[in-house]
Amino acid sequence: MTQTAPARRGPKRSEESRLAILTAAFELTQEAGYRGLTIEGIAARAGVGKQTVYRWWPTKADVLLEAAAAKADLRVSTADQGSYRRDLERFLHDSFTLAAFPGLAGLLRSLMAEAQLDPDFAARFREGFLNRRRSALIEIVRRGRVRGDAPGEQPTELLADVVFGVIWYRLLATERPLDADDVDPLLDLLAPAGTRQRHP
Repeated sequence: MTQTAPARRGPKRSEESRLAILTAAFELTQEAGYRGLTIEGIAARAGVGKQTVYRWWPTKADVLLEAAAAKADLRVSTADQGSYRRDLERFLHDSFTLAAFPGLAGLLRSLMAEAQLDPDFAARFREGFLNRRRSALIEIVRRGRVRGDAPGEQPTELLADVVFGVIWYRLLATERPLDADDVDPLLDLLAPAGTRQRHP
């Protein structure tokens, strides 16, 4: 299943302006933090009018949401690697590498905090980022079960909870970064080497 950006209403966006705005928002968040980020600042850095930003995104959080989703879609592969274990290994490695991308962890913490304060944004955050990441992982699990090399007894939704629980716990509650050393232990827990799907 190919991940696509949520459909938006209103005038068609210039792709060049869109990328400039997303890049500007990400850079300014790194420089000034989420609290220091403004729509005016994003527009000035991107070289567009303030109303151009507001026409496409209702808040600065929504700009960052799309920036984070675009990076995840670009950097986390769901391509078939030939086996469930290799598919999951690639997904975990890419996801952990993404979480360590300079500035992204702070951006995601800010978006999660905003989601606790604004129920409308929380719904957009779930749809535009959290659920899209889960869907990408669930695609890998389902493909492995069709192929016959993914453990069939593991509840799919719980497996996704484990993977993203690890990621978000590290991001929000600890100072421990996610790195390559975490991939193999989690992989052995979720896809032990040599296991195959059980058929009735």
